[in-house]
Order: sequence, then structure tokens, then C-alpha cells
Amino acid sequence: MESHSRRALLVPLAVNIVLPLAVYYILRAQGAAQWQALLLSSVVPAAHALGTAVLRRRLEFFDLFVVGLLAVSAATSLISGNPRVLLLKDAALPALLGLWILATLLAARPFAFRFGERLRTGAALEDAERAWHEMPEYRSALRGLTTLWGCVQLLDAALSTVLALTLPVDVVPLVGRIQSFTLLGLVIVATVRRSRRFRAQHGRSLFGTAGPGNREHLEEAPSRV
Repeated sequence: MESHSRRALLVPLAVNIVLPLAVYYILRAQGAAQWQALLLSSVVPAAHALGTAVLRRRLEFFDLFVVGLLAVSAATSLISGNPRVLLLKDAALPALLGLWILATLLAARPFAFRFGERLRTGAALEDAERAWHEMPEYRSALRGLTTLWGCVQLLDAALSTVLALTLPVDVVPLVGRIQSFTLLGLVIVATVRRSRRFRAQHGRSLFGTAGPGNREHLEEAPSRV
């Protein structure tokens, strides 16, 4: 499960942050115009979104938004000749993501719970469902983390907007990625600390496998939901 969890975290980081940044500066070093380098570097996450949709045979709203936003910002940049339009696209993505994360608070399961499903395997999946039904503290902790993640994405969007409109264009991709990494790092630290504190208090993991006591409980009541 550790390898699966690491991959679930590292692949989105590489595709959405590291690779676009590398592509942009490589193209700029080869003499490409700012808007061209920005456009081509943005193709990486858009292509990944489409490829993921093809593999799972389902195109979700966020996938369509990523591709559509790239198309609109590219067309606008071509017409206006202003590469900052493409930079503002990078602010729109975390804005939408933050709003979507917060909107899941109104759904049957919040974003933090669904994210945990990607890290759990076997009995831990059933244990998480049981915890959601039986433990108000479990629901409160995951809703709190969902709120934190959503608000941090909105903060990232606001700061990215300021960067796109004020800093030199060639500086924005690097500074923006450092900003995103910093905010992400703070969220990860807060999430890990909250998860460890919850496990110490309740003997149950928010995202991983059940503790020994919870496995016994799971075996005693396998059919209860």
C-alpha cells in the first residue's frame, strides 16, 4: 500500500507542477516566445487529464475544464498577444479545485474521505465506511481537512493572480510553482499531524489501514455498515 500511496501523491505533482515547469524553461532556453512556451507547457497536464479519462473510460467535469480552459486561454493569448492570459489560467485551476473541494462538504462523502479511498486497500476500505457511519469525530476530522485543503487552493489561486499580473512573465512559472509547493507542503504537514493526533486519540487512521483494535472490530462485525 505504501508504494500505491506514494504513486497517488507523486504522479499528480510531477504532471501538474514539475513537468510543465521544465518544459517552459527548456523551450525558453531554445528561443521560444513566452506565449508559445507557456502554451506548450500547459499541454502536459491537459494531455494527462485526457489520457486518464480514456483509461477510465469516463470524462469528468474537471478534465473538461482543464482542456477547455487551455483552449480558451490559448485562443485569447493568440488574439491579444499577451502571455499573461495564459498565466492567469494557472490561477483559475486552483480556484476551481478549491471550490470543488469545498463543494464536496455538501456531498455524501467529503473530498478528504474520497482521497483516502485511493490510499486504502482491502479491509481498510470497509473499516473507513464503518468509521464514517459510527464516529462523529471521524466525520468531523475529514470535513475539517477538506475545508483546509479547499481554502488553501483558493489562497493559491489568489496569490497566483497577483503574481501573473505583477511579476515579469519569465519569473512567474518558477515563483508560482515554489508558492504552490510551499502551500502544498504546509497542507501535508498539517494533514499528517492531524492524522497522527487522531490515531493517538481514537486508535484509527484517517487515511491508511485500521489499527489492531479496529481490525478485530472489523472481523467481529463484517456485515455491519
